[in-house]
Amino acid sequence: MMTETAPTADGIGGADRARPELLDVEAVGKLLTCSQRTVYRMADAGKMPRPVKLGSLVRWRRGELLDWLDAGCPRVRTVSAGVVGR
Repeated sequence: MMTETAPTADGIGGADRARPELLDVEAVGKLLTCSQRTVYRMADAGKMPRPVKLGSLVRWRRGELLDWLDAGCPRVRTVSAGVVGR
């Protein structure tokens, strides 16, 4: 018999949270209910987890985003004078 995991507030079951998955900017925008441009602005400003760059592709780790959301969306790093720091 297969058991189902109850969905969490974000609609993703507990078993799916552990699954390593990379999300594109469109999926992140849907998850955060904002535009793709806003996702890029937040990432550039250090307001959300840093994306993973795979050549010219930009992706975010689902687990990192969900943990960040669960923590109340704290600022992740500081950005000043075009230099990104942690």
